[in-house]
Amino acid sequence: MQSVPRTNFLPEDVQSYNAVDTPLPIGFGQTISAPHMVSIMNEALQLEVGMRVLEIGGGSGWHAATIAEIIAPKEVPRSEYGHVYTVETVQGLAEVARKNIMNAGYSDRVTIVLGDGSKGYAVKSPYDRILVTAAAPNVPVPLVDQLKPKGIMLIPVGSMSLFQNLIKVIKEIDGKVKHENLGGVAFVPLTGEYGQKA
Repeated sequence: MQSVPRTNFLPEDVQSYNAVDTPLPIGFGQTISAPHMVSIMNEALQLEVGMRVLEIGGGSGWHAATIAEIIAPKEVPRSEYGHVYTVETVQGLAEVARKNIMNAGYSDRVTIVLGDGSKGYAVKSPYDRILVTAAAPNVPVPLVDQLKPKGIMLIPVGSMSLFQNLIKVIKEIDGKVKHENLGGVAFVPLTGEYGQKA
């Protein structure tokens, strides 16, 4: 995370709050996660060099860049790079993320996709890891389907009122799925076909 300064992914009007360990607004009604939450999620994902990772909720691109630092560090040969595919539903934010990722030097390791993240991104599946950065009412079936056997998904599950549980979904080698509750969190709602309904 020290290699990927959050300030490079923040709007100018909130950059002075970069060091504050709290979510910050990034426009379009969305937020960038607090550093402690990004750290917790990255650790729980058990990321390794070479993995293919799907992120749902690209935001301004920061979380995807921190993952890229782990799965595709510059010191390994490019042939060993992993890749992050991050799906963002807000067009303006996807454009911001693309610019931020390019300026920070991660465009060879992170792909920004505009679309309904609740349905995943089947064209590049299956994934070793899936990270969802918005709260769903339930674990979306398409995301489970796009997870490799022995894969891990992290997803906030709960209501739209910013009170949810962070669920670790583990897909076993035989395809069976188990859930672990990692505790309470507060995320913006997941939109789309498998997202929150007003």
